[in-house]
Amino acid sequence: MDYFLIISVLVFLAATFGYINVRFLKLPNTIGLMIITILFTLGVFALSYFDTRLLNAERFIITHIDFRTVLLDVMLSFLLFAGALHTNFEQLKVQRWPVLVFATLGTLVSTFLVGTIMFYSLQIIGFNIGFIYCLLFGALISPTDPIAVLGILKKAGVPKKLETKIVGESLFNDGVGVVIFLTIFKIAEFGSDNFEPIHVLKLFGQEVIGGIVLGLLLGWITYRLLKSIDDYDIEVIITLATVMVGTVVAQKLHLSAPLAMVTAGLIVGNNTVRQNAMSESTELYVDKFWELIDILLNTILFVLIGMEILVLTFEGKFIIAGLIAIPIILFCRYLSLLFPINFFKDRLDFVPKTNLIMTWGGLRGGISIALALGLTQDMHRDLFLVITYIVVVFSIIVQGLTVGKLVNKVQSRN
Repeated sequence: MDYFLIISVLVFLAATFGYINVRFLKLPNTIGLMIITILFTLGVFALSYFDTRLLNAERFIITHIDFRTVLLDVMLSFLLFAGALHTNFEQLKVQRWPVLVFATLGTLVSTFLVGTIMFYSLQIIGFNIGFIYCLLFGALISPTDPIAVLGILKKAGVPKKLETKIVGESLFNDGVGVVIFLTIFKIAEFGSDNFEPIHVLKLFGQEVIGGIVLGLLLGWITYRLLKSIDDYDIEVIITLATVMVGTVVAQKLHLSAPLAMVTAGLIVGNNTVRQNAMSESTELYVDKFWELIDILLNTILFVLIGMEILVLTFEGKFIIAGLIAIPIILFCRYLSLLFPINFFKDRLDFVPKTNLIMTWGGLRGGISIALALGLTQDMHRDLFLVITYIVVVFSIIVQGLTVGKLVNKVQSRN
């Protein structure tokens, strides 16, 4: 009963805050929901000086939800499949090489740049933290969040070629980022002496390559099933089963469920499969169903992110570290994209100032918070959780609200 009550409250809050945003604020839902939820939680804090019941109720919800498990093991698969399903596959095919390099090499370079600079920066302000833990932070903060990116870029007016790069990178780099995070996590947990390079290659190959192969298999099976019947009700349920069963199989086999779902979604959503396997009715219902799933889970997710403020340990030095981290992370993202963009720009006719727009449009979101919540106290969880939260809030609210203006400014100059 507790779980049904919690879900009911979350859906009620999502609906209420969503209505307030659409009716009055008129911001992109991702941004509006986060702002309203943070203000609501701060209001609950203020009210707790007179009556603690509402604060206790909100704490009850947060303490009974394992945010990391809910997002990474459940919600992420649905959200990534929905995002991939509506991604322009033809554009992505053209941009596949830069997207692949951004999502792999770019994420890895960013991890080490952020980790190294944060290591020295934290020492300057009085934190004596091991380098491996700073690398862990670099790994959890480097992947851009496809959930935040997809919601905001739709309203930002980003050119389609550039939107494909940003969305494609975000869809894939979270899976790569999670693998990098898990690898560094295990090194930090067991020590570098007990962790050999072959373990890294094995983990990467199993998680990343295995996840993509599983996604290809799931996508092909789904295509064959959709092609063999013409009943939109059952075909919608087949796509739902693909995500749910595929996620369970990936988890049991220790493969990357996010990468499997992205791959399956791209296959099912591409034009060839749509034309050969779906009638117009099926295509309409499949798209609308997954749009609704996407919207519902997004609203709940960003309400949860706003409420996570309750689990933070706010100290003056933690906040200073978070504010210092913002320009460091933006600078490291810019540097990590510099080589691949310069390498590919003449071959693929990049939009002017691609690096600047991709840096500012590379938003962080729930994935980073979920990974930070998975840190242990020995890994300085409280500090890195506050830093991550500050970066995510800045990313979604400040960068999210201004990326459209940046795009318009760049386009007007060209």
